[in-house]
Amino acid sequence: MIEFFAEYGLFLLKVVTVVVGIVVVIVVAASAGRKGTQEGLEVENLNKKHESLVETLLSAVSSKDQKKKAAKEKKKKHKAEAKEKSKRPRSFVIDFKGDLKASAVPSLREEVSAILDVATADDEVIVRLENHGGVVHEHGLAASQLARIRDHDVPLIVCVDKVAASGGYLMACVATKIYAAPFAILGSIGVLAQIPNFNRMLDSHGVDFEQVTAGKYKRTVTMFGENTDADRAKLKEELEDVHSLFKDAVAKYRPDMDLEKIATGEHWYGTRALDLGLADEIRTSDELLSDLVGERDLYSVRYKIKHPLQKRLLGSIDGVLEKADAAGWRRKFESQLPR
Repeated sequence: MIEFFAEYGLFLLKVVTVVVGIVVVIVVAASAGRKGTQEGLEVENLNKKHESLVETLLSAVSSKDQKKKAAKEKKKKHKAEAKEKSKRPRSFVIDFKGDLKASAVPSLREEVSAILDVATADDEVIVRLENHGGVVHEHGLAASQLARIRDHDVPLIVCVDKVAASGGYLMACVATKIYAAPFAILGSIGVLAQIPNFNRMLDSHGVDFEQVTAGKYKRTVTMFGENTDADRAKLKEELEDVHSLFKDAVAKYRPDMDLEKIATGEHWYGTRALDLGLADEIRTSDELLSDLVGERDLYSVRYKIKHPLQKRLLGSIDGVLEKADAAGWRRKFESQLPR
């Protein structure tokens, strides 16, 4: 027993040393990355950004005569646009990159609030969504923010270039229209709970685990206690209830889908997702915005929040977990490729 604890203590000391080193690196990186950032709403005219990119390229490949001609055409175009600008509909573009805790929700709620104060029936909101899913209530709140747009009768478009799975699809399904890239991952309409159990290890070393609760179901499956079939059955019941809520939300916004077929926890790639009704059209966000730039005024809307150091550290750790989760999706994808 003494030998076990000595070895365990040495192992723990090594782990603590590594963790402290990682935390120091994260602190420095987080401080450097956030230094000078200001909290508030940032708005970028994507029409001007697109025009600037095109002009830069043309300037590099055009002759002097071509440049003069382009300058005249640009001046003429700007005069025409100045007259028509107030009449053109607007598209407000939001980027949402999810993590396990949907930590971008505070920014999302501010972005949605700002847009809804100025949007008209002719405008629309485009969300470029990338989200593997995570904690149920956090992603439910994120979906509720997008539902505010629908409730105000403002068209809501969601573009999935990479992934909208589980809680990510809970957000995506709220959209008036869903665009997906050919190999984007959609679906995973299911609920998962997994937890390691160390009870046998503790028992083998003579360590007792005590847990006192008030309320029959205050705690069911645990990490350190001995789990019973009744505990597992109760957890399964709770997961089934959450799954039903998930399916109800999907059915509300996409009533034509065959829920029995798609609410199995499986995920599909863009073209397959289209066949099953999980998406409405195969199209990347780049294609969509390129098509809209000539007929609408496009504005990227982003609310930046300046977090305290402690929260930035937790965010960095969550980022590591998110990368691990994304790696899991990648391994799952690679395992399905022909060798």
